[in-house]
Amino acid sequence: MQHLVWKEQNLTITQLTTADAKRLSVLANRAYLDHYTHLWENSDTTWYREKSFNVTQLQHELSDDNARFFIATDGAEDLGFLKVNLFKPLSIENVAPPIFTNTKFNIAEIPNALELERIYLTKSAQYRGIGRRLTELSFDLARARGHDAVWLKVMDTNDDTIRFYEKMGFEKCGAMMLNFEKMKPILRGMFLMKKTLI
Repeated sequence: MQHLVWKEQNLTITQLTTADAKRLSVLANRAYLDHYTHLWENSDTTWYREKSFNVTQLQHELSDDNARFFIATDGAEDLGFLKVNLFKPLSIENVAPPIFTNTKFNIAEIPNALELERIYLTKSAQYRGIGRRLTELSFDLARARGHDAVWLKVMDTNDDTIRFYEKMGFEKCGAMMLNFEKMKPILRGMFLMKKTLI
């Protein structure tokens, strides 16, 4: 059963459950195609989307006790979603699993932190304050759990998104490189950003 988190006028945010995996898959694929085809050779996102947004994978993630997913809708359509990992220390080990290649890491590790793993919005959700509200929700969750910080990864070529997170109080605290073979090499760079809550 979904849990209502926030409602204002035509926007509702609810927490998703494993029963919502198909709905989340449809939204994630749509939002990804709206914004990220330019990252891939020949604009072919198939490999990444099939790996990341298939129903089975999302059911697995939704069943993870450490993860929370929230969906934003206006009643007519699903507009975006947030995924957080409730307890995920900011550390080299956590930002550099085997699918990543380390580059100029220079981060101050924060043991007691929440990771804002994903905010994906559809094109129709842009400029409606939904990204801001979902980001604020990650802060609320972190504060409620007594965390010291929220952290995330963002593409180092995505200037608009970086500026958005800076306005939300995040600061750059490290860098890394994705090693997805089919991704354009020039677009594989990532910044780590953190927002201190204390």
